[in-house]
Amino acid sequence: MPKPADGQGPIFLSATDFKLPKVLPEGIDKYTGFREMARGGSAVLRTCFDQVTGRTVVMKSLLTKFLVDRQENRRLLREARITAQLQHPNTVPVYEIGRDHRQGLYFTMKRISGENFFSILARVAQQDPQTVADFPLRRRVEIVATAGLALMYAHARGVIHRDVKPENIWVGNFGEVILLDWGVAKVWGQPDDAPLHPQLLKQQEEQLQALTMAGDRPGTPLYMSPEQVNVNRATVDERSDIFSMGVVLYEAIALREPFRGRVIQETFDNIIHDHPPPPSAVSGSKDVPAALDEVVMTAISKNPGDRYQTMRQLLEALRLVEFSE
Repeated sequence: MPKPADGQGPIFLSATDFKLPKVLPEGIDKYTGFREMARGGSAVLRTCFDQVTGRTVVMKSLLTKFLVDRQENRRLLREARITAQLQHPNTVPVYEIGRDHRQGLYFTMKRISGENFFSILARVAQQDPQTVADFPLRRRVEIVATAGLALMYAHARGVIHRDVKPENIWVGNFGEVILLDWGVAKVWGQPDDAPLHPQLLKQQEEQLQALTMAGDRPGTPLYMSPEQVNVNRATVDERSDIFSMGVVLYEAIALREPFRGRVIQETFDNIIHDHPPPPSAVSGSKDVPAALDEVVMTAISKNPGDRYQTMRQLLEALRLVEFSE
């Protein structure tokens, strides 16, 4: 039997017909075969096998040194609950939230196959023939718009993502688009114990000092809104996500970020003061509709009042764009 395209393996009857044990394992004991996928500053992602449901899932838990850190536990629990409550086709389903006396707080999610949007954009920029054929301009814009549906839903639930970037947009092997990582999301009416700007300054300054190095990818700061950079100037609301989505859309068209600087302060200065040319002028392509330029430049307006005021408005504007290809 050929290996399925999603890399998870075929479904065998042996995995569906076996009898459940008389005593069902509970909590983390029902998971086996842990394999680390990735880790961040405070948490780790691992794949594991759920013996009860017979499926492979992804578990997120804290690193050992943060197991008793109250703030990190609160942040992880908030991320788990926000993700669990955002039940939308373009968000990842949460299966379980639990706590183990050895491994601490954890939550499990659906395992999705594919790759992040930045990896796709990087190959398009490198003129990889297959990627260019699979992801023409129309498809790249469609991916961003589909991720925007998750944002529109989240905003309606009072949740601001605050970390929209290509790495957090997952493109599945079967065409699905998922907006990931709600770890620094803001919930209206709830205390905000995840201040984004100071944290990023501390954790990513070294990376940003070398922005001119080939292959360097600083991530989040390139997509921050002016109000996120200048935290004392304005309240961060859904229009901040709209700005970040506009930057992602700009990159999807021009294959470069509009505000990248050589060092962190230059990047932030560009976000606050610089007015980049429209993406069509950077890409050099004649296939970029003027209406698409207009959508992008409206979304990344410095003043939140000059942007689209809702994700619905942005998505409706994108739907009206006519492509030649």
